[in-house]
Amino acid sequence: MPPRRVIYIVLALLALLHMYIGLLLLPAMHLHPLGTGAGVLLLALSTLLLPLGLLSSRFKRWRGADQLAWAGLLAMGFFSSLLVLTLLRDVALLVLALFNADSPAVVSNTACAVPLLALGVTLVGFVNARRVARVVQIEVPIAGLPPALQGYSIVQISDVHVGPTIKRGYLNAIVTRVNALQPDAIAITGDLVDGSVRRLALHTAPLARLVARDGTFFVTGNHEYYSGADEWVSELRRLGLTVLMNQHVVCERDGERLMIAGVTDFTAHQFHESHRSDPLKAAAGAPPNLRARILLAHQPRSASAAAAAGFDLQLSGHTHGGQFFPWNLFVPLQQPFTAGLNRLSQLWVYTSRGTGYWGPPKRFGAPSEITCVRLVAA
Repeated sequence: MPPRRVIYIVLALLALLHMYIGLLLLPAMHLHPLGTGAGVLLLALSTLLLPLGLLSSRFKRWRGADQLAWAGLLAMGFFSSLLVLTLLRDVALLVLALFNADSPAVVSNTACAVPLLALGVTLVGFVNARRVARVVQIEVPIAGLPPALQGYSIVQISDVHVGPTIKRGYLNAIVTRVNALQPDAIAITGDLVDGSVRRLALHTAPLARLVARDGTFFVTGNHEYYSGADEWVSELRRLGLTVLMNQHVVCERDGERLMIAGVTDFTAHQFHESHRSDPLKAAAGAPPNLRARILLAHQPRSASAAAAAGFDLQLSGHTHGGQFFPWNLFVPLQQPFTAGLNRLSQLWVYTSRGTGYWGPPKRFGAPSEITCVRLVAA
């Protein structure tokens, strides 16, 4: 549980932001007093629901913990759009005022439009987040790739975030869709869970159904370290997954070999020094005649070290593609790539938008994906 002082500061900040929205929108709507009162009540309820939704796991013994999480996270998704649209409206009204175009009708109509637009974006985002991720087909050209490895397929899922609102059924549908692709290998690039093994083992059990010719490989993300990484590594190995912690495996087709390596999360050393992410260590001891070198790394910012270690392709996640506006604008402040296939020196980097979602069940402009990566000769 965060320190009490932090909770008070967060509550005060949320209250101020909700007051800002209420003072800007409610008077301009010219509602009946009952309507204004209802608006104030909803804003006050939202102020309380947001932190309760995030802290719902602390009340796991309470029968209504999941319902509280749903209410709080849905409120968070709506509030984020409401706040952004209120700010954009204010900017627009300031510009209109410069041209004496901010008539009372414009002020009133835009105030009414903001919550309606926020609701619409939240509903569309909810549908996008809760449906089974679509399959994205990607071809990656590898120099000197022999015919035996032409079309080698790796299906990547990432950032599922099994937890308060993502449960067994959601993951089961993902597993079914992945298996239907009949890949050569499956890669899970971190942030699989948001919670302990004890709470979520039932909901991650469908992973045992994953089938690929060369196996299913997993690397840790930062959220595994929030949830007990050592316990999750043991649990996933029990389910039959190969957990790569600065390690590699060599796969073969007709005498031609490729390497699939994996590193721990970029920030793992902050939790366990022995887990420090190291692409060079992951590749150590590999045979010299490899025709493709692939690295699984949760965060795209592992790419510089991966390029220096001689990898051809890095598969990453973490960013969610921004998940919904305006968070996509902030991803480049921390990560070199937000989504899709990019190049760094001789290294290809594919960054998945994620297969699930974190926090609000909301995706807008950044659809979830199951990625089918195929290697082709350059």
